[in-house]
Amino acid sequence: MELNTLKPAAGSKKPRRRVGRGIGSGLGKTAGRGHKGQKSRSGGFHKVGFEGGQMPLQRRLPKRGFKSQALKFNAEVTLADLQALGQAEVDLLTLKQAGLVPQLAKKVKVIKTGELSIAVKLTNVAATAGAKAAIEAAGGSVA
Repeated sequence: MELNTLKPAAGSKKPRRRVGRGIGSGLGKTAGRGHKGQKSRSGGFHKVGFEGGQMPLQRRLPKRGFKSQALKFNAEVTLADLQALGQAEVDLLTLKQAGLVPQLAKKVKVIKTGELSIAVKLTNVAATAGAKAAIEAAGGSVA
């Protein structure tokens, strides 16, 4: 193989359509635009979602819902995650380094899912009432 023999794969390049170039081309006269009407004219198009003056769908439907932008800064950790982590002292930085919470997280809460048998001291990490009870029962603390 040489640089001067390189070619694209057979059938991968098609010549572009040259419309309006006479009857013999198959795309003469109306150039594939049909007869008359808005779409046949130059510049004759409308915006996406336009329904001919009828109230568009996105305006007929009621406004609903809201997604808080603060949610991406909150994270959850389960008791099972803390058990698997196996560290005596846990804070936000420890959880980020272990990959249990995203790097964006600013607030973390422990939820009561799974079992905890080791004593864990939480620092700057919140916990639900059930999770707090389970942590304290295992000899840990929530600060």
